[in-house]
Amino acid sequence: MKTLDEFRSAYRLPLPELILRAAEVHRTHRNYADVQRCALLSIKTGGCPEDCSYCSQSAHYDTPVGRAPLMTVDEVRDRAEQARAAGATRFCMGAAWRAPKDGPEFDRVLEMVRTVRGLGMEACVTLGMLTADQARRLSEAGLTAYNHNLDTSREFYPQIVTTRTYDDRLDTLRAVAAAGISVCSGGIIGMGETEDDRLRMLVELAALATPPESVPINCLMPSKGTPLEMAPAVDSIELVRLIAVARIAFPRARVRLSAGRDRMSRELQILCFLAGADSVFFGEKLLTAPNPDETADAELFRAMGLPASVPAHCS
Repeated sequence: MKTLDEFRSAYRLPLPELILRAAEVHRTHRNYADVQRCALLSIKTGGCPEDCSYCSQSAHYDTPVGRAPLMTVDEVRDRAEQARAAGATRFCMGAAWRAPKDGPEFDRVLEMVRTVRGLGMEACVTLGMLTADQARRLSEAGLTAYNHNLDTSREFYPQIVTTRTYDDRLDTLRAVAAAGISVCSGGIIGMGETEDDRLRMLVELAALATPPESVPINCLMPSKGTPLEMAPAVDSIELVRLIAVARIAFPRARVRLSAGRDRMSRELQILCFLAGADSVFFGEKLLTAPNPDETADAELFRAMGLPASVPAHCS
């Protein structure tokens, strides 16, 4: 699928047919039992100069989230070891920057990447906008993937962010891909966008020269003090439909069921897996937002009859 009409056609299928099609694609191209567990750590929190309307770390808003400086490499190593022991195979690190500056802090992030890779885990970072040289240096450090979400459609984007442009986002994705790093990019639903806005975001991702390795689908977590703090909850069936369409459009990618799981029933999460999601973040927080704890996730996977850890042959 490449065009908006093609995405609409799939999205509007009767739900059982849409889920069955997505499941067939999933079974054909991936191991359905391979649901990757990822851990996400905020390595530098708060004070971001961007004005993203959904973000509690923006310096533009008065939110309960305080500021914390960049963590040390030893702190990150400890947290990565804990995540690995709990079953994570990918360790993701996020810093509240508009763009990292070259210098000691960026060098420290490079060492964090080398440390995580040295533990035998995939390493992903999200640091804001990158230059081509920074992407190259991250690649040389062994970075597995770079997360840089498009958030929403090009048309709706200016209503959510004004401190950077949509093309700024795409330029970073191109720099990451050119450096040989896998692209992780998706969006957030529940910000007041239309269903077409969500599909247009997927159209943008499908148009990339290098398809994304993973597509995170986040449900807005309304944060006190942000412009979207009173946003209504996302419709469950709309979430399932979007995941199914993402699975069909990106058959070899991870479709990551990301933020918002703490508000989802066990049954809704299972429906999302049936529709093609094959990755979750676990741990008590996603950067600054709440998330199901490891015990709840272990019970969820046992209920689905899936292994407690990812099989060694899965990729």
